[in-house]
Amino acid sequence: MGNRKLLNIELGRVSVQEYKELPDSGVVVVLDNVRSAHNVGAAFRTADSFKIDKVWLCGICAVPPSAEIHKSALGAEDSVAWEHVDDTMEAVARLKEQGYTIVSIEQTTKSVMLDRFTPEKGKKYALIFGNEVSGVAQDVVDASDFSLEVPQFGTKHSLNVSVTVGVILWHFRLAFLRG
Repeated sequence: MGNRKLLNIELGRVSVQEYKELPDSGVVVVLDNVRSAHNVGAAFRTADSFKIDKVWLCGICAVPPSAEIHKSALGAEDSVAWEHVDDTMEAVARLKEQGYTIVSIEQTTKSVMLDRFTPEKGKKYALIFGNEVSGVAQDVVDASDFSLEVPQFGTKHSLNVSVTVGVILWHFRLAFLRG
């Protein structure tokens, strides 16, 4: 009578078709020149987990179909809508036209610490995550409505982009659940 792990068939997961029929969350992920296909795949998997509406793959991002993306996405690249654009600024312009609040996840002189930010339920957010080395491009930061920063307490100045996607999306989902 211990604390038994659940079997996959007991988790009650939705099918890909059922996923696509769920209500929109109002949140999209924008990957700004994320180099690693494994990080792209992890972003898809996390986006699926938190029912994100779309992943925008910008610039040098790998795109499905890709064995490397699939290895970390585990098929989430089939459930989450996605689009590739050559330039992140094109995605930003299109998202602004669609009424999204543009949020760069970046350390800036005016960034808002994540623990001090509560997203508004019903508002649409485009969350931009940057390149593994250079982060979100400065022109994209400049075009954003604001920047969010994950508070950190150790000796390193950044998290892996796939980890950051998880932290940010959990924060948004939790706020919407409580909202």
